[in-house]
Amino acid sequence: MDCSVSNAMPKPKTISVNGVVIPREAIAREVQNHPAAKPILAWQAAARALVVRELLLQESARLGIDAVPLSDPDGRRETDDEAAMRTLVEREVSTPDPDEAACRRFYAQNLQRFRSGDLYEAAHILIAAPRNDAEARTAARATADTILAAVKSDRAAFADLAANHSNCTTSASDGGYLGQITRGQTVAEFEAGLERMQPGEVAIVETRYGFHIVRLDRRAEGQTLPFEIVRERIADYLIASVEHRAIAQYVAILAGRADIAGISLAAADTPLVQ
Repeated sequence: MDCSVSNAMPKPKTISVNGVVIPREAIAREVQNHPAAKPILAWQAAARALVVRELLLQESARLGIDAVPLSDPDGRRETDDEAAMRTLVEREVSTPDPDEAACRRFYAQNLQRFRSGDLYEAAHILIAAPRNDAEARTAARATADTILAAVKSDRAAFADLAANHSNCTTSASDGGYLGQITRGQTVAEFEAGLERMQPGEVAIVETRYGFHIVRLDRRAEGQTLPFEIVRERIADYLIASVEHRAIAQYVAILAGRADIAGISLAAADTPLVQ
């Protein structure tokens, strides 16, 4: 008896929409657009995308939609099928633009989204050590402790210590000065260390790169952007969100009327609403 376990993907079922078969070769080509943890999940996502495409093309043909392909600013032109699907959605799916009240309500409920990040002005001395080398990390921490003690006894020595000991080639020659830093410009561990510090403080911050003796010179708190500045951004977000739901509902209606074999189609899986 063969007890070996095969890792091969099971043979997929034939998938069709109102009797029109979705070729397996087409699904195989579409898979590259749907990365997933497992091959079968990528295959299913690709198959659903092509089912939705077929649903829209069949509905466009049923309604006799005459679509004209458009070109983008770079000269890329829609295919006839892409034009047909776009025109169908534009004609059949209508969504209202958000009014002032809706935009202000979203702003009030999501103030944190519209807050500019804190601004830090800092300097550091990096004692580098590979994160997977425990012995090197221990030695680097000991060196960092020694340098921190030296800085605390003579703060004016920070620049010289940076020049002589820091493994950060971009800042060592400038006394360890990093300039002004905002969220996203450094690794998360370093940012977390800055957030814990107060201006004037010198402390050790551990990151994937090693140990940093950090001096925080200044910290400017982020500010909440006025509604008037972000109103257009909010409106665009709300429009996209409403369109997302409306297209999903429209595809669900088409799927409910269609004879789809070989796969189940969830409205949220449609490529037009991802």
